[in-house]
Amino acid sequence: MIKTRITEKFGIKYPIISAPMGPFYTTELAIAVSEAGGLGVVSHATLRGKNSVKDFKEQLDHFIEHSDKPFGINVRVARIQTDHRVLLRKIPQWRKENPKLREQLVYALTSAGGPRVAGKMWKEKAPDMYHFHVGPALWLVNKIVESGCDGIVATGTEGGGHQSYEGVTTLVLVQQVAQKYPEKMLVACGGIATPEGVAAGLAMGADAVAMGTRFIATTESEFHQNYKDLIPPATARDTMLTTGGFGPIRLLKNKFCLEHGKIMTKDEKISQELAYDMDEYLKDLIAYELVYTKGDTVDGAVPVGQTIGLIDSILDVDDIVSGFSNKAEEILKNIFSKT
Repeated sequence: MIKTRITEKFGIKYPIISAPMGPFYTTELAIAVSEAGGLGVVSHATLRGKNSVKDFKEQLDHFIEHSDKPFGINVRVARIQTDHRVLLRKIPQWRKENPKLREQLVYALTSAGGPRVAGKMWKEKAPDMYHFHVGPALWLVNKIVESGCDGIVATGTEGGGHQSYEGVTTLVLVQQVAQKYPEKMLVACGGIATPEGVAAGLAMGADAVAMGTRFIATTESEFHQNYKDLIPPATARDTMLTTGGFGPIRLLKNKFCLEHGKIMTKDEKISQELAYDMDEYLKDLIAYELVYTKGDTVDGAVPVGQTIGLIDSILDVDDIVSGFSNKAEEILKNIFSKT
């Protein structure tokens, strides 16, 4: 069985993590991943009609009610994600008040902004919770390390959903981070959806891999069946980068994506945010809700990674977590046996 720093420190069986996919819910998926021996991650869900802070707490309570396994969370700390400062304060408080939550919530991932505020707060209030941050380029990873984070999620541009302006691939980025910061725990994310991808990530120096699109296409995920059904027949050429809520976003090519507009520069995006009114913000959010809640795959925004070209079926979560891990171990053993 493959053992890494993450499997040992987090108390999990397999080095596979479900990537966060807010604004959508991934709580049932997270339960399934953790129960299968991986690490499930509860996403920062921000669908309309919900108090996002109260809702987040309800998702955490739901997880620990239905599983006694370790799990993680994601908090998006972008400028326009106005609830994140409340969540950063509340999460340590909730862990302190609930021994079961404190025991199980071992991993907290921040993304879409800077890690310093969360790092300072969580090191003081929840020092036993491992804080990771998403790093899409080495110069940004430098800042993550300087902030004192326990680990890095090196996320390449192949992945689905929000991406950075850097355009660095997972293949290059994971090697860069592993070489420069071998002392830091490392998760490889973006472009991984097969046992071969799991083996490659570990061989490059990662302690675990995270997958998003592959876990959308599972029987247990909360995503609408129409959303899931788009993935197996698609090819790796069927996604494109366009402008999303926090910068570039990789979506499936459909009517919404093709009409949504070109990728803005970072300065243009900041100017757009400053000029946003609530109607414009809600219009963008509705596009993401359409496919998740109603299955509208034409006018809805469909975040997926280039790994759709690797996925040809809907699988059970356990087939991915245990099956991919065991096959990856076999692949690595075969490589070494030939030397």
